[in-house]
Amino acid sequence: MAATSNTPRPLPTAQRGMVAIPGGVFRMGSDRFYPEEAPVRQVRVDPFLMDEAPVTNRDFAAFVAATGYSTLAETPPRPEDYPGVWQAGAAPASIVFDLAQAAKGRTWWVFCDGADWRHPFGPGSSIDALMEHPVVHIAYQDSEAYAHWAGKSLPTEAEWEFAARGGLDGADYAWGDSLAPDGRMMANYWQGPFPHVNELLDGWERTSPVRHFPANGYGLYDVIGNVWEWTADWWSLRGTTPAPKSPCCVPANPRGGLEGSSHESGDALRMPRKVIKGGSHLCASNYCERYRPAARHPQAIDSSTSHIGFRCVVRQAPGMPVSTP
Repeated sequence: MAATSNTPRPLPTAQRGMVAIPGGVFRMGSDRFYPEEAPVRQVRVDPFLMDEAPVTNRDFAAFVAATGYSTLAETPPRPEDYPGVWQAGAAPASIVFDLAQAAKGRTWWVFCDGADWRHPFGPGSSIDALMEHPVVHIAYQDSEAYAHWAGKSLPTEAEWEFAARGGLDGADYAWGDSLAPDGRMMANYWQGPFPHVNELLDGWERTSPVRHFPANGYGLYDVIGNVWEWTADWWSLRGTTPAPKSPCCVPANPRGGLEGSSHESGDALRMPRKVIKGGSHLCASNYCERYRPAARHPQAIDSSTSHIGFRCVVRQAPGMPVSTP
């Protein structure tokens, strides 16, 4: 059941667990890693409030208890959504990382019947011991439904990146330019050659509890690693010409691409894709160095996985009180 306009919502002044992000001008993107992050350009974002951590299983359970909402992963696929590929009797399912398959040299992503936010590793698994971990197996529409119920929104890509940088304009990571300063693990990501050896130097094989690692300069936790996070922007590859650097010409609150051109080239279904940010516990230095504020990746809006979650924002209206935890 989807959330509706009469779904209970908290009062506008309820901002517990959110932190104030001051807004300002920053250098968005990076020229040092993947081409889709370039060019570096100056943009401006207005002040806003952001959840200090990703939405947890406990948070999402409260939403479901209040609304009766069913996620996309819990809903049988409709034939009209997948013309030409739908199979009769298709069961609710989601995508799970399978280390055993990777060890056999096979694809490590498995479309698993019965995997959903309550059963993150498939049937028989549960979240009983994971209530403070980020909720996963969340499709884009699920994150939007939660945000609407909470009286919030999903961040734009620019808002997310500005906040994740924590005031360190141009730094590679949310805490500076060293991934593990003095050997200290600052986030949940894969140590060792992915996907064969995870040295577990950070102590976690899969997701970790939110707030387990240090916050960034704005007081935000888990902006790097743990789980990817949905943003509100449609995917697009960036152009090759940097934005003007003159203060009078800095774009304000930029948005992403267009829905119609966000799908993957050659995709017969033309499934639109949104930008996800932050990397996950599966990012590794030999495979996916996307545990950085500038990193970005496209994700089909109908796909949920065991390593994608989200957090929300509240954009400030004139006179809105700004509070911190």
